Formats: sequence, structure tokens, C-alpha cells
Amino acid sequence: MFEKIRKLKDRKGFTLVELIVVLVILAILAALLIPALTGYIDKANKEKIVSECRMVVMAAQTEASELYGKMEGGKLAFDTTNTADKYDTAVKDLSETKGKFAIVLYDDGTVHTVQYWNSGWTVTYTDGTYNEATADTAPDSNTTTTIEAKAKS
Repeated sequence: MFEKIRKLKDRKGFTLVELIVVLVILAILAALLIPALTGYIDKANKEKIVSECRMVVMAAQTEASELYGKMEGGKLAFDTTNTADKYDTAVKDLSETKGKFAIVLYDDGTVHTVQYWNSGWTVTYTDGTYNEATADTAPDSNTTTTIEAKAKS
């Protein structure tokens, strides 16, 4: 009987049972790792949308300041569709984002609110604060932006 055990020890390689045990352990580790990775991917997508919203806010403020500087009478107003369309195009070009946004400006040329939609997420900027990205769909409209000027209280 001891001779059989000694012969088994002399053989090189793994037994089938040892290989199956290793594969089961690897499968368990992979099953634990996958949910953790999907959480990181969702978090990265949320941060990406907030970053894109920041780019839109900076572009909106830059263009609003420029437009306010060209206005006469000291109040920013979008009296024609042409002015709003030019502002919309300028913000899109400057921010280099593909999402939809709605912008509300104060009449003194500062940004009040920006709502940004992209990839099923929504972020809202209001007077210096960004909310956390939430899962939402963009509004169904032909235009990608809504631009409005309101009096600062």
C-alpha cells in the first residue's frame, strides 16, 4: 500500500480535483469582484456628467459676460430668437459637450441655473452649487437648449 502512495508522489502535475478546486475559487472571486466594478463604473459616469455640466456652466458664463458687455441699457435680454440661437451655438461650441442643456441667466449677465442631460443622467447647477447626478431622461424637444434671462432679486 505504501508503494502506491510513493508512486503517486513521484508523478508530476495536478490532479483533476485540484484543478476543479482552483477553478471554483477563481469563480467565487470573480463573482465577488464584478458587482464592485459596476459600482465604480456608475460612479465614474456620474462624475463625468457633473464635469460636463461644469463645462457648460463655464461656457454659458463666458458667453453671457461677452453678450452682457455688448448690450446697451445694462440689462441682458434675449429679445430675438436670433440672439438666443447665437448664444446657444456659442455655448455648444465652447463647452464641446454632446448633451442637452437649459440655461437661465440673470439680467446682469451671470448664470442662475443650468440643467444638463446626457446619457440618461441629469445634473442641475443653481447659483454656485451642483447637485448629484440623477438617472433621468432628457426632455423630448427639437431644440437642445432653452435660454432665458430673468431679473436678479
